[in-house]
Amino acid sequence: MAAGESMIPVGDVPTETTTVVRVESDDGTEELMLHRTDGTVHAWLNACQHFTHIPIDKGDGAVMRDGEFICQNHGAYFEAASGRCTFGPCEGAYLESVDVTVEDGTVYLTDERYVYIGPGPIERDPTDLGSTSNVEF
Repeated sequence: MAAGESMIPVGDVPTETTTVVRVESDDGTEELMLHRTDGTVHAWLNACQHFTHIPIDKGDGAVMRDGEFICQNHGAYFEAASGRCTFGPCEGAYLESVDVTVEDGTVYLTDERYVYIGPGPIERDPTDLGSTSNVEF
């Protein structure tokens, strides 16, 4: 058995978008964004590198085009295999990667900075009418 915490069957990690799981760290509850590329599962903190409070996967899978995730708030593109921003205000930055491994058809969290909580996004208050726009002037 793999060292680490069992999170999700590898077959549930999409290749055309992402899925989100919740983890706990010293900073509190956070989301990981998982994606499968060429048989490899990649995991990153679900946070754009331009404004890190903005998730790339809003809870229903990240928007993707030509193998890249797109931040819906300001249009930054991130390579799915590396997490590198190829276009946008954070060009050249990388999504923060999180260590995972796959064994016997299951994805395990192996990064000691995090503890697995469960599947799905962090619950957000649907009555919060605060702006999600981050237009810079």
